[in-house]
Formats: sequence, structure tokens, C-alpha cells
Amino acid sequence: MSSTTRTTRKVAGGAVGFLIVMEFCSGLLQGWFPPLLSRIGSDFGVEAAALNWVMVIYLLMTVAFVPIIGKLGDLYGHKKMLLITVCLVAAGSLLVAFAPSFTWLLVGRALQAPLGAFLPLEFAIVRSRDEESAGRSIGKLVGALTLGGALGAMFSGVLLSAFDDLTLVLLAPALFLVLCIPVVAWLVPESSTRTAGTIDWAGAVLLTAGLLSALLGISNAATWGWDSAATWGTIIGGLVLLVLWVRVEGRVAYPLIDLKVLTGTGIGLPIVAAAFFGAQMFGSQTAGSLFIMTDPNTYGFGLGLGSSAIGLLFLVLALMTFIGTTQADRIGSKIGARAAIIAGSVLSALSFGGMILMADNATAFMVSMAIGAFGNGLILGLLPAIVVRKSPADSVAIASALYNTTRTASGSASGAVFALVMSSALVTVTVDGTSSTVSADSTYVAVWIICAVLSLGVALLALRFRDTPTPAGAPAESAPVAAAAAEGE
Repeated sequence: MSSTTRTTRKVAGGAVGFLIVMEFCSGLLQGWFPPLLSRIGSDFGVEAAALNWVMVIYLLMTVAFVPIIGKLGDLYGHKKMLLITVCLVAAGSLLVAFAPSFTWLLVGRALQAPLGAFLPLEFAIVRSRDEESAGRSIGKLVGALTLGGALGAMFSGVLLSAFDDLTLVLLAPALFLVLCIPVVAWLVPESSTRTAGTIDWAGAVLLTAGLLSALLGISNAATWGWDSAATWGTIIGGLVLLVLWVRVEGRVAYPLIDLKVLTGTGIGLPIVAAAFFGAQMFGSQTAGSLFIMTDPNTYGFGLGLGSSAIGLLFLVLALMTFIGTTQADRIGSKIGARAAIIAGSVLSALSFGGMILMADNATAFMVSMAIGAFGNGLILGLLPAIVVRKSPADSVAIASALYNTTRTASGSASGAVFALVMSSALVTVTVDGTSSTVSADSTYVAVWIICAVLSLGVALLALRFRDTPTPAGAPAESAPVAAAAAEGE
């Protein structure tokens, strides 16, 4: 290895280290809010239905911001857009901490949504700095995000219990984000590749409006009702807009997302796999959490774990996912990325099978969950790396943004569908004159069966991934040629 190569990798390694710190802070912020929802509701005097908007507004604005920010990064510089994004998120976090009303808190949550663009921009930077180690760097970044999310959920609850001051607890992640601003400004290098053209604003508006409308209907279906005209009107309206977006993208000179690149470079199938994976991973979280909290002595099923045990279990699961993501590139280099994704998917499917068959054995159930967490970690570390590696060099951020948006949107949709499944059969139990109603055991089994099928779907899609990627340094116009060569081999 030449001295120039060693120096380049040393500089790239230092940049990745700073980005890992940023992604850990990103995870902290993403995990910070769920334990605080009840206190936010009581402090601002809002009911559960309105409180749902704390999470929904963040999800919807993430879908709106991420593709556009990714494209702007490809056009004008990934570090430049990362710095702007960090400033927006920091401002939003400060507004959330000092919000004088619930409305202003929601405005702050909307400003935090560009957080979802951190990873696509970081992926582009690490590939630009050192293509050969990009896969390993991506695994570390995703691992830092996962670990930060778990610790954020744990620490926010602990701080609230210790200080009993919501403003102080909300201020903590804001300060972390403020500190990230000089880190990006002075320590993160700029990428060297730019794409040609301008922003396709018509396509951006159609894509954003379509996704927002469809997800708005899906996210509020539990409140509005699945038989509501508002639910289906927004969902169908969103789908119509997305169809129009596809037509527009095929006609403009510089589309927001070049659909020909998706099919010509082999990115399309990994992104479809991301939709299956997001539906499984995000959609199953509520069912798993509720099951381990359900008291078997009262309802005849569940684990009945206390809050401390649940916190410890979630930390273990996060660590297993972290191990999977950080070791994904190493495992993929030995057996092939495609084989490693298939292995992760099979482990995930077996995990759901174990949860179904051993639901009455707490130890076996938690071991099954841990196996699934490791399998998910492999997929989390490898799927985006494949997208990054196959992307044309000047379109890494927008391709990664599409991957992230697809995974997030499918997770939101599956969460709403699984909520419908779990409300389809209820059990009411009366203890000491007090009645309580929970989802029946059969609904958990149904959710886990669907998730196992989704996991196997990822494995089947991975069988069709192309082994030979588009050359990472190739310009956009050469990507179809490289893809054709890959198919010919």
C-alpha cells in the first residue's frame, strides 16, 4: 500500500470518527421522545389523540425533507447540506425544549425531521473519501445510530425521573446537536463529486405531497377509522400523486430521482427489499413491546416484565443489533453481501418462529428476540452499503435518501396495519372489580407470522441481487453500461 493511500485512509478514518459521533447524537434524539410522551401530554394539557402528532409530524416531515436534502447534497456538496441540516435540527431541538405551547413544540418537531437526512449525506461523504472501506464505515454509522437510539430511550426516562423537569430533559439532546455544528463545520471534509443539473421542483412537490398524503391517512387510520372517507381519500389521493410523479420523472431532463438508474444499476431490488425489511422491523416493535409487558397471570399470555427488566432487555437487543451492523461488512466480505443478507433474513424469520413457538418460556422468547436483533443488524449494515456501492458516484445521497424514505414509509404503513390486526380480537379480563382489555394472543401470532413472511421475502429478493456492482467511481451516464456488463457476466 502506497503512502498516499495510507494517508487518504487515515484522513477518511478520522472523518468517519466524527460522523459516528454525530450519528450517535442522532440516535439519542430519535430515541429520546417516546418515554416522554406522557409527560408532554400532561404538561401541555393535550389528550392522547393530539399527542400522537408528536411522532406523526416528525415522520411526515422526514419523508418530505430527506429526498430533497439528499438531492441538494449531490448538487451542491454533502458537507454543506449536512451543516445546514444540523443547524436546522439544533434549532428545532431548542424550540422543542423551550416551546411555550404544544403548537410550537410541533413546529420544533418538524424542524427536527431533517435528522433523517444525516445518514444519506454521511454515506456520500464516506464513499467519496475512501470507497474501499465505505461498507465498513456504513456499518459503524448505522451501529452508532442504533446504540444511540437505545441509550436515548433509557436516559430520557432516567433524567425525567431524577429531575422532574421536562424542559431540562428536552434541552439535553439539543445541546448535543448544537455541539455537532462546529464538528461538521471544521472537522468533516467535503465530498468531491457533484451531479449535473438542477432541482426538479415539480417532481419534488409531487413526491412530497404524494407521500405526505398517503402516510397521513395511514398514520391517522386508527383515529379516523379505516372505514372513514378521510382515511381512504388521503391514501388514494397520495397514490394518485405518486403515479403522476412517476410520469413527470420520465419526462424531465434532470429528474429528482432518475428511475432509469434504479433499474439500470441494480439499486431497485435492494430498495424494494428495504420496504419489506422496514415493514418487518418497525411494524413488529409495538407488538413485541406489548407482549413482554402483558402479565401472564392476568391474561394467560405474555412475559409480565417490569420496567427495569424491559429496559435491560431493550439494551441487550440494541447491543445485538449494534454487533450485527458493525460486523456486517466483515461477514459480508467472507461469504458475500448477498449471502449475509439472506442469513440475516433467515435469522429474523427463525426469531419470529421462536417467539411464536416458545411464547410461554420467557428465556427462550428473549433469546429468540436477540437472534432476530442480530439478524436485523446484518441487514441494517449491508443493505444501505449495497445501495451506496451500486449508486453512480454523483447520486449517492439521493439513492440513500430513497432507501431511507422507503424503509421509513413502509414501517409506518405496516405499523398501522398491524394495529388494525391487533384490534381485531380483544380480550377483557376483570380483576378485583376492575376490567381491562388487551389484544388477544392470536393477534400477536398473526403479526409475527406476517413479519416472518416479510423476512423471507427479503431473503428471496436478495437471491436476485447482482453480485457485480456498478463501479463506484463511474459517472452517472456510464452506470447503465456497467449494469449491462454485470448482467452479462
